[in-house]
Order: sequence, then C-alpha cells, then structure tokens
Amino acid sequence: MNQQRWSAKRANDWYAGLPWLVGCNFIPSTAVNPIEMWQKETFDPATIDRELRWAADLGFNTVRVYLHDLVWRTGAGGLKERIDRFLSMATQRGIRTLLVLFDDCWHDNPAVGKQSAPVPGVHNSGWVQSPGRRAAVNTAYWPALEAYVTDILGAFGKDDRILMWDLYNEVGNIFLPTLSKPWTQKAFQLPWLILRHLLLPGATLPLLKKTFEWARSADPSQPLTSGVWFFDPPLNRYLLDTSDIITFHNYNDAANLSRQIEKLKETGRPLVCTEYMARPQGSRFDTHLPIFKKERVGCYNWGLVSGKTQTHFSWKSKPGAAEPAPWFHDILHPDGTPYDPTEADLIKTLTGANNQEQF
Repeated sequence: MNQQRWSAKRANDWYAGLPWLVGCNFIPSTAVNPIEMWQKETFDPATIDRELRWAADLGFNTVRVYLHDLVWRTGAGGLKERIDRFLSMATQRGIRTLLVLFDDCWHDNPAVGKQSAPVPGVHNSGWVQSPGRRAAVNTAYWPALEAYVTDILGAFGKDDRILMWDLYNEVGNIFLPTLSKPWTQKAFQLPWLILRHLLLPGATLPLLKKTFEWARSADPSQPLTSGVWFFDPPLNRYLLDTSDIITFHNYNDAANLSRQIEKLKETGRPLVCTEYMARPQGSRFDTHLPIFKKERVGCYNWGLVSGKTQTHFSWKSKPGAAEPAPWFHDILHPDGTPYDPTEADLIKTLTGANNQEQF
C-alpha cells in the first residue's frame, strides 16, 4: 500500500496526459448547500443533469463538487449510490469530477434534514461547514471522520470518473464565518491575520494532517490535494509539501494571479486554481482565462447557475440587497441563458466549444 506523496515526476506525467482542465465549482441551483445537494430527500438528478449539460456546452471538462460528512453518517450506502449517479451523469457530458471532502467555509453547526431557505440578497446564506467547528477541533469526533474518508476513497479511489481529491477546502477558515471575506482587502489582511492567530492558531491543521493520512491509507489512484488560499506561512508550507498537485485560490486581479502562478511554479508540480472569478474585484473570465490557458494551469471559477446559494451577490451582501451589477460569481440564469452573452462566447472560444477544438 502506497502511503507516500506522489513524486513530482509522477504528478507531471499524470498532468501531461490530461487536456487543459477548465471548469467550475458546481452545485445545482436547487440546493442551498452540499447537504441539500446530496441527501436523499432533496437530491435533484434532473436539475443536476440539465446544468451539467450547460457546463459542457461552455466547454467545461471538469467540475469541483463538495460532499458532506453528515450525509454519509445518515446513510453511507445511499450517498455512495448518489455519488455514482452523479459521476455517471458528468461522464456522459465529458466531465470529470474533483470531489471535496471537508470545508471550513461559512456557517457552523451543520445538520441534516430540511435546510434553511436562502436569505434574500445574501451570498451563501445557507452554506455550512463540514464537519463544523466542534468536530473539526475535537478528536473525539475523528473516528467517524476517518471512517467517512476511508469509506468514500475506498469506494471511489480508483474510479476514473474522478479526477482528483480536494481533501479540505480553506483550512482554518472557521473564524468569523458570517463576515465577508476581508482577506481580499489589503486594509484588513494584517489585523484579520493577527486576530485569527490570537483566537485559535492552526485549529484545523491537525485534522487536515490526519485527513491526508487517512486518504493515503486508502491508496487512491487519483492525486490528493488541499489548496493554498490565504497568507498563512505554516499552513501553506504544509499544503505545498504534502499535496500531490498544487491547488490554490485567487480572487484578485490578473497581475496578482500571474505573480502567484510564477511563485507556485517553484514547486515543480502541476498547478490548478480551484477557485477564482469575482467580477467586481477584477477577477473575470476575460482577464484570467487567457492566463490560465497560456500557462496551462487548470482552473475552476466559482459558480455556474445562479440559484439558492445566491453567489451572484457579493461576500458583503446584506439581506434584501438589490440585484447586483455586475454579478459577483455565476455564469448562467436559472433558465440557462448567460448573464453576459459576450462573456459566455469568450469562454466557449477559449475552451474550444465554439469550434470543437480539443486540448
């Protein structure tokens, strides 16, 4: 059983055999969070299949999708059947899936069952963490988390429909979850970093380390990763030293993106940006997709169809906010029409969907 990090050669050989990876973070427009997406009562294959078709029409060949440990706890077999069904639908559209296991973003205290309705005008008003702060920092909960990780990777760890595993999204972002993302604003970076470390230094880094151990023990054929998302040197050193493929988030302008890519090239490993695109911040398809394509860096913008997550509103949006202009994230209206037809046409041109180009 191989429990070692992939060599740089193995990672680069794997990446060389792939097309240019271009896609989106995907959740159906009828789900407010991953619990609602995956639990039996609200799993919506008709909407999923339709919206995956729209992703394929844009030329996307991959999607990044969040799971949730609580759905597994309430019915592991059923969740795996629904994952299998999702993977089959995506594969039929020429799309491979990157699955995310844990997530420190947004609201704490996740629970299965009926999920809260979206708060009008508020970005991700119903998105919940996995496993949530209490379980993430208390080792008494970890045997169940280990069982979740090893069961999911045991079932799908050699499934070619899965591109790779993103084990933990935005590690450490359990702090101040109901506030906007201040680290994107230079004035807030230093005070927020100080507050973060004063509150609970590296709180979920131990769980991240155990998650890599658990995932390695399942011996998957796909690479493992967890993305760089914030200026935290100890965390980033671990992420860069442990991930098979280097993944990162960038919601800043094109110059910042180019600098980050050049710096991350020093790792000698393939690069994939697993989150980008926030129009008001200068992170747009016209500014960023050409860079990703030129550098052959894989990329997943946040959002496809504006729906119950309401991520077309900004991180700082307030209840009752008016329709934003421009949209923050997302590409399509719920009926599949583009928010910006010129933008959609650019995406299709760069992905080759307009001329059936193959990468």
